[in-house]
Amino acid sequence: MNRVLQFVGPDKALQLFGVKLVGLTGENGKKMLLSLVFIGLIWIFGWGVGKLAGALLRQRSGRSAFWAKQSVHLFSAVAVVIVLCSVWFTDPARLATAFGLITAGLAFALQRVITAVAAYFVILRGKTFNIGDRVVMGGVRGDVIELSFIQTTIMEMGEPPSVDSADPAMWVRSRQYTGRIVSLTNDKIFEAPVYNYSRDFPYIWEEMLIPVSYTADVARAEQIMLCAAREATLQFDEIGDAALSELERRYAVRRSQLEPRVYVRLTDNWVELSVRFLTSEHGIRDIKDKLSRELLKEFTRAGIGIASSTYDIVGMPPISIRLENANHEKNQLAQDPADTGPAAGAIHGPESDGR
Repeated sequence: MNRVLQFVGPDKALQLFGVKLVGLTGENGKKMLLSLVFIGLIWIFGWGVGKLAGALLRQRSGRSAFWAKQSVHLFSAVAVVIVLCSVWFTDPARLATAFGLITAGLAFALQRVITAVAAYFVILRGKTFNIGDRVVMGGVRGDVIELSFIQTTIMEMGEPPSVDSADPAMWVRSRQYTGRIVSLTNDKIFEAPVYNYSRDFPYIWEEMLIPVSYTADVARAEQIMLCAAREATLQFDEIGDAALSELERRYAVRRSQLEPRVYVRLTDNWVELSVRFLTSEHGIRDIKDKLSRELLKEFTRAGIGIASSTYDIVGMPPISIRLENANHEKNQLAQDPADTGPAAGAIHGPESDGR
């Protein structure tokens, strides 16, 4: 065994089968072992603190647990870097040289990874989104369920009919979960805008378009739509007003109307009534379903029909039908030459006496 594996020389370099292995010395082996021990201890400490913080803060707020988790990750990463530098680089000059070489190599080989890590800090510092926010990022719509140094994980949701042609195409025709979990690199925030539905104002304004004919009672239809919208969105008025006031305080935004309102637009075919109302960023399909059922019931009761693209024939010109039987009788004669009845004579000319 001693001949197979030996430590030789003043630096105790490892020799295997008489071949000296460069860099594998007794000192480096101790540093490697010490590094692994420190990394293991830091990982166990971070895991324990993360679990404890998650258990204590999850009941209060999911976002508090998210920020605690991110803080633990950052602390662990910084601790690992400090420990590795302290163990492996005792000379500051060597540390600066190694750091410069490593930085240059990483900048060239891992450009996207470095950009993704930089985007991670931009997301945290700029408050682009939090866990649980409903966003559109990199063309993906859904709720953020995980954020790491490199990737953002989103629970995908479907698309409203107005954007069904978006890429990738969806089979769910509403803003509800599709069941797919999508992972995106964080650098997508530098490539396209990030649309956040719930960052500072967790409500959105929605609209429903109802076409009615010009002969319908438009005033009655507008009243029905307003009553139905108020009933379906009553619980958001007071909360939305407080959130909008906070939004005005923090940003230079103009206050918008929170009460439902109906807008009228004239088209070539019908009168288009658009009801605008405030709702939460979640549960939109349920509210629209409730609103649609109520409108359908009240419109039927009031005798108001919903217009559609149809054609009404209001008049027809005189129609003249001419039946051509001559060709039909000629074909019958060709099939039966023995037939010398009146039809045959009628085809060939005037009647004869048979001579």
